[in-house]
Amino acid sequence: MAKSQAAGLTRRQRYEAQQRRRSLIIAGTSTALVIAVIVIFVPMTPGWEKVQRSFFNGGVLAETFPKLLDAFLVNVMIFAWSAPAIAILGLLIALARDAKSPALFPLRIFGAGFTDVFRGVPVILTVYLIGFGIPGLGLPRPWNSPYIWGSLALVLTYSAYVAEIFRSGIDSVHQSQRAAALSLGLSERQVMRDVVLPQAVRNVVPSQMNMLIALQKDVSLLSFIGPVEIFRQAGVFKSLTANFTPYVGAAIIFLVVTIPATRYADHLMAKQRRDRS
Repeated sequence: MAKSQAAGLTRRQRYEAQQRRRSLIIAGTSTALVIAVIVIFVPMTPGWEKVQRSFFNGGVLAETFPKLLDAFLVNVMIFAWSAPAIAILGLLIALARDAKSPALFPLRIFGAGFTDVFRGVPVILTVYLIGFGIPGLGLPRPWNSPYIWGSLALVLTYSAYVAEIFRSGIDSVHQSQRAAALSLGLSERQVMRDVVLPQAVRNVVPSQMNMLIALQKDVSLLSFIGPVEIFRQAGVFKSLTANFTPYVGAAIIFLVVTIPATRYADHLMAKQRRDRS
């Protein structure tokens, strides 16, 4: 059966299939060699036993892992309410920067200033300034909660990046489509809502997926202002056990979540490239 299928292939197709097989063999061999070197030579280093006890202690991992999972739910909770707010605010900022009416020029200035400020200041510094600064005003509970103001810091920072991604998606829609829609009698608002935005959002979905992955990891930065999420919980366990294995457990949890999301984002980007070609 395989021979009959191969016989039906053109010379070019047979050559490409041979090249793919050759590439797979080379990639598999090189990967196996690298893994073998790591497995064989790393345990031979002088400090391996100490590192193994400090970072890869199975007993400590088994003891702390369930509570790390519980703490990770705090990360998920903060992510769940921050992501929609970031998407909405980012889209509004992008629309403000794309405003064409002279009367809306102040909105364009505000949008440009917003993105310049919050893209220019490091995330951790924004978290510190908002997370410690606003509660310092002496607000009553629950308005002095680090969960609220830490989340706001993430929303403001990531909205600036998301707004630029949305703006690039809006700019990617050809001007002729706007002109055609206007010639049919649609208003500027209808053109943006019904013609431009649907295409723009579809074009930037892969890039926005990558921002969501980054947001999930940066939620851990809120640990510096109080919330006991997974990073802070790992630090507590590290102090109690005098062992760094809880940090490895936290890293494993992040990898389990982010790797599938990253692969899905890559799939969307590849699909988008195929659709454009």
